[in-house]
Amino acid sequence: MDDAAFAPLPQPPYYAAVFASRRTRRGDDGYAEAAERMGALAQRQPGFLGIESVRGGDGFGITVSYWESEEAILAWRRHAEHTVIREQGRREWYARYVLRVAKVERAYGWEAADAS
Repeated sequence: MDDAAFAPLPQPPYYAAVFASRRTRRGDDGYAEAAERMGALAQRQPGFLGIESVRGGDGFGITVSYWESEEAILAWRRHAEHTVIREQGRREWYARYVLRVAKVERAYGWEAADAS
């Protein structure tokens, strides 16, 4: 089964940037468009490997982006357009967020035979 929600990743090691956030109670105000743009832009950055994201109805979400190295994550953080959108997020879209960076040493999974 090909489940597009799961990022196709290489064998570890690689890095994960885990972005946990709580949205403000305001409406979308361009959030969906900006999130889509950031995802598309991140995919074009050197060292980008993949992304997985989910948001609940209560406004809490987690996005995990995967990278070849810490340097690639830092380069993404310094990207000019990403910086502008991050600042807009602080002003308009997020009540709180936390970013955690981790090195993935192992990865394994399981899928039911009748998962279709």
